[in-house]
Amino acid sequence: MGELYLDALRVIKEVNKAIVGKEDAVKIIMATIISEGHILIEDTPGVGKTTMAKAFSKVMGIHEKRVQFTPDVMPADLTGFSIYNKETNKFSYKKGALMCNLFLADEINRTSPKTQSALLEAMEEKNVTVDGVTRDLSKPFVVIATENPEGSVGTQLLPESQLDRFMVCVNMGFPTVAEEIEIIKRRQEGDPVEKLQVLFAGEGREIVEMQKEAASVFMNDKILRYIAELSKASRENTSFATGISPRGSVSIAALARSWAWLDGRDYVNADDIKAIFPYVASHRVSLSTKAKVAHINKEDVLKAILDDVDAPSIRGL
Repeated sequence: MGELYLDALRVIKEVNKAIVGKEDAVKIIMATIISEGHILIEDTPGVGKTTMAKAFSKVMGIHEKRVQFTPDVMPADLTGFSIYNKETNKFSYKKGALMCNLFLADEINRTSPKTQSALLEAMEEKNVTVDGVTRDLSKPFVVIATENPEGSVGTQLLPESQLDRFMVCVNMGFPTVAEEIEIIKRRQEGDPVEKLQVLFAGEGREIVEMQKEAASVFMNDKILRYIAELSKASRENTSFATGISPRGSVSIAALARSWAWLDGRDYVNADDIKAIFPYVASHRVSLSTKAKVAHINKEDVLKAILDDVDAPSIRGL
């Protein structure tokens, strides 16, 4: 592995200086960025969701925009709008918040469905359309959205079509007592994000090159079949009302390549799929009514699917 691989490890190490005890979450977010995917961070307020997103933006030195999603945020705030210029007698385009490298959608499920839907084109097509004119977004372009748990005051469910656009869903979780003590200590010395080192030049070229390099990681047909079988099993499982979509399968493959690349390999094995599968699948599946009544946990069902579907041997890869 070359200099880009070492740069990626340096990003992970630096972000971990601001985020206590969340090494797995930091690695999966880095792998998702390298996979050109988008990240949904779901958990209760105050566990470090926004700090995580700000830390990645600071360390990678890329252009970041943050929008605190509230009911009065409009689609034009994200996509931009056209305004009449009297001097030129023409309409001119005013950029929206999406014109950046990393867009932080804070508490995305507090805004209206109309505004949430404005993100769909940007997340899928990497462009925005205003008044019939389509404009490309910057490269790289990543959305990191934070979401409060279902049932929180002032929130509403994200549509399934939008959830499917997020490559992964990460749960931060509460820290241990020792980790919480360390968080308090660090906060006494100021915002830990401000102390992080900026590693890249600021135009995102390094990230784009990482994306290209990770995309070339080899994936055997046996691994492709393994991914398809896992997705098929989720769709056929009676505990789920909806299973993993083909877009989800594509996301598993892309993320597995980046995960293997971060582990210093140029090929994907079954363990890579097992490691990233819960992050890609959890927000794409929904429990059936019968499963909800029986208090079945969807994470347990996903684990059972991993146990039941035969993993291919890594020999010959």
